[in-house]
Amino acid sequence: MHRLILRINGSLQLRQIAEDDAEELTALIDRNRSHLKEWLPWLDNSTCIRDTARFIGRSLEQADDANGFTFGIVREGTLAGVIGEHYVDSVNRRTELGYWLDAGQQGCGIVTRTAACLVDYAFDEQDCNRIILHCAVGNKKSRGVAERLGFVQEGILREAEWLYDHYVDLVVYSMLKGDWKTLPV
Repeated sequence: MHRLILRINGSLQLRQIAEDDAEELTALIDRNRSHLKEWLPWLDNSTCIRDTARFIGRSLEQADDANGFTFGIVREGTLAGVIGEHYVDSVNRRTELGYWLDAGQQGCGIVTRTAACLVDYAFDEQDCNRIILHCAVGNKKSRGVAERLGFVQEGILREAEWLYDHYVDLVVYSMLKGDWKTLPV
């Protein structure tokens, strides 16, 4: 399998996720389980390496179908998080991004830089016209990424996501190709 790699700088890259990432990704999820559970609803469905391998398999099928990529965020040779496209709608030329990062790696601009790289890729290589980000209204760090990149807040989806024992409202951000200005990475 040829892995797509998007280089950001000497120490940071996006590497398409593959089967040989299962062990490292499972360990990363386990180390960050309580941190991630605050905002991500899928942690109870990812409890072992088999679950991670299924996720990777689905991600590879999605890429083979030209329906979006899932990347490991690799910093200094080590997996630090995940960023990807939930889908690519080729008819309407849009995609939606999602991401998460190891708690110990936060505050360094990693997600902002990797998201900018993936936005560039979606606009330049996949011919998207619109990119969407959803995140919980209270998730200030995710909202900060969208806002630093110049995404426009379009509205709030009320009680749009079930988060273990309660609903959360999601804020919707978007970027249009004609409005995008690449950030220096």
